[in-house]
Amino acid sequence: MKNLTKGLSITVVSVALASCATSGSVDQKIAAAQAQTQADVNKKIESVASQVETVQQHQKEQDAMIASLSQEAKDALKRATDAGVLAKGKVAFQQTFGEDRIRFKSSKYELDKDAMAALDDFAGKVKALNEQYFIEIQGHTDDTGGSRYNEDLGQRRADAVRRYLSRQHGLQLNRMSTISYGDTLPVESNKTKKGRAQNRRVVIVVLE
Repeated sequence: MKNLTKGLSITVVSVALASCATSGSVDQKIAAAQAQTQADVNKKIESVASQVETVQQHQKEQDAMIASLSQEAKDALKRATDAGVLAKGKVAFQQTFGEDRIRFKSSKYELDKDAMAALDDFAGKVKALNEQYFIEIQGHTDDTGGSRYNEDLGQRRADAVRRYLSRQHGLQLNRMSTISYGDTLPVESNKTKKGRAQNRRVVIVVLE
């Protein structure tokens, strides 16, 4: 009888110890799972924080870039962005053709040989771009004549440039738009002959 009781006691103790061991193992697994879950959460938080930081940095760079642009380039960027024609939403470069490159006589919009040569150089720069591009061509005038007349004249100048770039260099018409500022955005005073000549210009903004 004593041996039986002793055997039962040993069995109970063994079961108790096994139970304790099993319980300890479960606790360890739970603790390990919780630690892994927390590690995963921490990684996701770090990833999200990194993405937010990247977006914020990109926005700062974008704001700085926009702040450095001319009013003409800012306007072109906004119009192209609103139209949804940009891949990157940025200005690749801007080129102004004033009296030194494209000389428009008063009330004229025809392109002379010097103007064509300047546009030939410009077309080469555009074709060298590896990215998809969009071009806005802006026509400007001096303040000679009425505002409606000048708006029409500025449009004719922009259209003449667009037509040349398409016909002579194969730039796609649907990747180029034109707009006239007329006499509303002078770069020099219209009170002098030289100033008026500088204001008779075309500005081309290339966007990506």
